[in-house]
Amino acid sequence: MILARASACRPAVLYLLYFPAFVFLLTLSGCASRNPIADRRQPPPAQPSETPPATSEASKRATDVPETTASPPTPAPKRRKIAPIPAPSGYTEEGNASWYGVPFHGRRASNGEIYDMYKLTAAHRTLPFETMVRVTNLSNGKSTVVRITDRGPFVENRIIDLSLAAAREIESVGPGIVPVRVEVLGNVDLTTGFFTVQVGAFRDRANAERLRDRLIQSYSPIFIQPYDSPDGMFYRVRVGKISGEDATRTLSDQLRDREGFTPFVTRLDEGVPTGGIR
Repeated sequence: MILARASACRPAVLYLLYFPAFVFLLTLSGCASRNPIADRRQPPPAQPSETPPATSEASKRATDVPETTASPPTPAPKRRKIAPIPAPSGYTEEGNASWYGVPFHGRRASNGEIYDMYKLTAAHRTLPFETMVRVTNLSNGKSTVVRITDRGPFVENRIIDLSLAAAREIESVGPGIVPVRVEVLGNVDLTTGFFTVQVGAFRDRANAERLRDRLIQSYSPIFIQPYDSPDGMFYRVRVGKISGEDATRTLSDQLRDREGFTPFVTRLDEGVPTGGIR
């Protein structure tokens, strides 16, 4: 009887003994799930490996060559079109070229515009205004293209006066006077218009009038053209009003031989202010 009771009570005793331990284990398990403990002994992160050569080259190509889906590149700005230089007309001459700058810079040229020594222009005695000419320095082969805007030079043994900008292009600023070849460009009729022969220039108008009165007995017409130069007013005595440059050169030779002048054949520019170089 006693043994029976003992055996009957044994499961209850065991339950009482193991139940608290079971509850304690459940408590520990719940706390562990809510508050995990970090492991401070984690290994350091792995260092990145070197890029394989093939991958590196592929990335360079991808950078250099845009994808087909990318927007097209911005087009480069269009360059300003430069008018082509016309072909030579066939008229050429050779002689000496000089250049002029200050004090003529900012003064009115023979064609009426203001002379700018930094533009590619030139003075010539007979070529029509706006004629384009190529001037080549025969000493070094350098050339430039200029526009005729002025009259001159009225100095012996010179055929053209260049602006400072043009003189720089053919490297004639230092020498001052260089041998050149002048080529007329484009379709220019050089035979039209009137020409005259300049035989003198005087500061005193009375001297110009005396020369006119002396020559008028043999030559006609004779007229005096005032020229307001940087050095003051000059009065130019000019003989003849002739159609054609060749006939005017014949008169120039006569005045040289008979009167002892140093004449200059120049074009008569009617309808524009009187101007010129020297």
